[in-house]
Amino acid sequence: MSNIHPTAVVDSGATLGTDVTIGPFCVVGPNVTLGEGVTLQSHVTITGKTSLGKDSTVYPFAALGQAPQDTKYKGEDTELIIGERAIIREHVTMHVGSVGDDQKTVVGDGCMFMVGAHVAHNCKIGNNVLMVNNATLGGHVRLSDNVIIGGLSAVHQFVRVGEAAMIGGMTGITADLIPFGMAIGDRAALSGLNIVGLKRRGVPREEIHQLRQAYRTLFGPEGNLSERCNEVEKAFGENPRVKKILEFIRSDTDRQFLTPSHGGSNGH
Repeated sequence: MSNIHPTAVVDSGATLGTDVTIGPFCVVGPNVTLGEGVTLQSHVTITGKTSLGKDSTVYPFAALGQAPQDTKYKGEDTELIIGERAIIREHVTMHVGSVGDDQKTVVGDGCMFMVGAHVAHNCKIGNNVLMVNNATLGGHVRLSDNVIIGGLSAVHQFVRVGEAAMIGGMTGITADLIPFGMAIGDRAALSGLNIVGLKRRGVPREEIHQLRQAYRTLFGPEGNLSERCNEVEKAFGENPRVKKILEFIRSDTDRQFLTPSHGGSNGH
């Protein structure tokens, strides 16, 4: 059974799981799927071909599944897929995909989006991502698992942010950020590794020490990046997190990587 407030407007074509709660003045469109235990508190609008995973909570005035802010979009059949246990706070906006790519905007499980955060069309967001107040993603952004984006920060379209990276508040990201990296600044430079985040996740001290050494080598003055990657692989290739950084750097991309502005630090 679902608990639907009498002032809510829920289209007969919507699919509702068990124990769904829809509060006052919510609007749910015909192509929406709400998983088991979803709660829409009040004044929430969900439209488009949108699915919201079980045990998620959406706060007042969030708008999910609206058309993308893309002039190429002409009403094509695109999607917004949000995983389980999402916390979507007031005034958050997430749009369905646009044409091209796979026409989907996808959000993983266990993510939290604070007040005013924006997820644009065709973004792919991993699990346990945190976007703080008014953080903004351009179209086609890729966020890996456990990324944190500080308040009032923006990520340029098509940029990739690697696993467990952290972006400080009021930061503009215009190039790819390596896994476990940390960036802050008006136009960000790589400022070290997210050591605090690694420690909080219980990464062993020796592994963190190897990551520091790998970081120094990767962004040191000797040789070119390809040579430094090979050197790091020989020295620390068995370290799973070093391996992720190397895979990230070596993967195909049209964008540059964030690098330290003055040699960088080895972590914070």
